[in-house]
Amino acid sequence: MFSYRHAFHAGNHADVLKHTVLIHVLNYFNRKPTPYWVIDTHAGAGIYDLGDEWAEKTAEFTTGITRLWHQSDLPEDLQHYVNYIKDLNLGESLQFYPGSPWIALEYMREGDRLRLFELHPSEFQVLQDHIAQQDRQISRQVTIFEKNGFDFLKSQLPPPPRRAITLIDPSYEDKTDYRHVLKTVKEALARFQTGCYLIWYPLVQRKEVFDMVHHLEKLPNVSWINAALTVKRPTKTGYGLHGSGMFIINPPYTLLPALQKIMPYLVTHLGEDDKASFQLNHFEK
Repeated sequence: MFSYRHAFHAGNHADVLKHTVLIHVLNYFNRKPTPYWVIDTHAGAGIYDLGDEWAEKTAEFTTGITRLWHQSDLPEDLQHYVNYIKDLNLGESLQFYPGSPWIALEYMREGDRLRLFELHPSEFQVLQDHIAQQDRQISRQVTIFEKNGFDFLKSQLPPPPRRAITLIDPSYEDKTDYRHVLKTVKEALARFQTGCYLIWYPLVQRKEVFDMVHHLEKLPNVSWINAALTVKRPTKTGYGLHGSGMFIINPPYTLLPALQKIMPYLVTHLGEDDKASFQLNHFEK
């Protein structure tokens, strides 16, 4: 259903939603001088060349970031997101797209730390090479583990500064990932109840998706936001991605009003047929 290698999907509609949310949360955490950690359980390669064979094979970025590239009426948070991608490309045409680790490195301060998990050997090697090419200060901020983030996230919690953003973004290639996400989140909250957790999930024709989201919404003693973007009608075969969602636990209070502006805009500009829509649910403890 998915290729594990994120280059196939770099810059698609799911990345637009996920990375816009991530940038908003990073900016919010930067309001306070206290250091924080960013933990990414499925880090990928870090940055992607949209001209290479992996990205060009599906060219999903053409229905994602490309559709926002020249828009002049972007909501504030989408403007921040697009501006960052343009800065990364030195203001030229779109060639490179950042993964979540690259975005975190851009927005983190000198005292903040990044912990990356990547089990896929090819992705891990590329990620390691990308980090090694950065200056010494960046390298000191980053620790990379060739381990399963599901199993080892709890080893990083609670972080010493007691502030952390954790991104849980598996491929969901294996349907057991849905159960692993829920188990991992529960274990993480048991160790670090006040952390901010960003959970990406696909919208596909699988019961496991709905079960996972239902159980996340029933987690006790946490506030949450669930933002889901549908870009097209599901296929009759049940295969393929027709949208995606972000489930945010302990979100910044600024995120919900931002998403209220972002989600309708994404439906208008990333929607592919008359079934394009969004859902935005939330709960405050």
